[in-house]
Amino acid sequence: MPLEAEERVERLSVAPMMDWTDRHCRYLHRVLSRRTLLYTEMVTAPALVRGGARHLLRFDASEHPVALQLGGSDPAELAEAARMGADEGYDEINLNVGCPSDRVQSGTFGAVLMKTPDLVADCVAAMQAAVDVPVTVKCRIGVDDQEPHEVLPHFLDVVQAAGVRTVAIHARKAWLQGLSPKENRDIPPLDYALVSEMKAAFPDLAIVINGGIETLDAVEEFLAEGLDGVMIGRAAYHSPWDVLGDADRRIFGVENPCADPFEAVEKMIPYVETYLAGGGRLNAVTRHMLGLFTGRPGARAWRRTLSEGAHGEGAGADLLRVAVDEVRERRAA
Repeated sequence: MPLEAEERVERLSVAPMMDWTDRHCRYLHRVLSRRTLLYTEMVTAPALVRGGARHLLRFDASEHPVALQLGGSDPAELAEAARMGADEGYDEINLNVGCPSDRVQSGTFGAVLMKTPDLVADCVAAMQAAVDVPVTVKCRIGVDDQEPHEVLPHFLDVVQAAGVRTVAIHARKAWLQGLSPKENRDIPPLDYALVSEMKAAFPDLAIVINGGIETLDAVEEFLAEGLDGVMIGRAAYHSPWDVLGDADRRIFGVENPCADPFEAVEKMIPYVETYLAGGGRLNAVTRHMLGLFTGRPGARAWRRTLSEGAHGEGAGADLLRVAVDEVRERRAA
C-alpha cells in the first residue's frame, strides 16, 4: 500500500452518531486505530453560540484526527460555532446535511438543507472564512421526491464552488415525512453506484461513501473503485474490534496499536480510572465497550458482566478485569 495512504485520514472514518460517538466512544475507537478519522456527535450551532454549551466540545488530545460535526443553517452562527471548534483544536469542521429527525428539521438544518444548496454554500463559505481547518459536508443523495441523479450533482457542484473539498455521502435518500430516523437508516434503498458516479463526475472532490457498510473488505473494495474514503457507522459501534482492530494495517499501511481486544481493554483501564476519579460513572464508558468481543467466545459473559455491574454505585475499573477474566474462562472451556 502506498505510504501516502497513512496521511489520507478520510480513507476510513467512523460516522457521527447521536448518543453514540461521544468522547468515551471516540477514545475507545482511538485505542483500536490511530489513523481512522473520528467524528463527534452532531453539536448544534445554536447550542454553542446562544446556549454557551462549550462543554460539548471537550475531547481528549489522543483522539486526533477528530472532526466536529455541526448542525445549523445560519451562516453567521455556524461561522462562530466553527471558530469555537477550531479554537478547541478539532482537525475538521463538518456540516450536517443528512440527519432526518423531526427535531433537526424544526431547526431548518440536517437533511432538509438538501432542498436549499445555495444556503448550504453560504454556510460553508462563512465557516471557511472563520477557520483554517478543512470544512466538509455530510449529505444524503436526496430527500423526499427529489430525483437523486439530478439533485446530487447540482448539490455537489454548488458546494464545491463554495470551496468544499470533501463530501461524505450517505448513499440513501432521506424521507422527511413518513419515516422515523431509524427507518431512514434502513428502508430507503442504497445507491452506491450513484456515489461512484459522483466521483467520476467530480474528480477534484474527495468523495467519502457512507451507508450500510460493515466490513474492512467492503472498505477496500470501495477504495479500489476509486472512492477517496469510506465512512462506517453502526458496525463500527456494535463490532468495534472487527471494524477497527485491523484497520491501520489494512487501510493505512501502518502497524495496528493492539494485538487483540484484551490489549484494548488494558489500554482503556487508565482512562476509565482517570474518568472515575473525576466523578464520572463507569457505565458512561463501558456502554460503548459492550461489542468489543462480538462474535468471539465469552462475548455474552462480557456484555452481561458490564451491563449488570457498571450501573452500580461505586462500580470501578476492576469490573473490566472481572469481565475479561470471564471471557478468558469461556475461551478456555
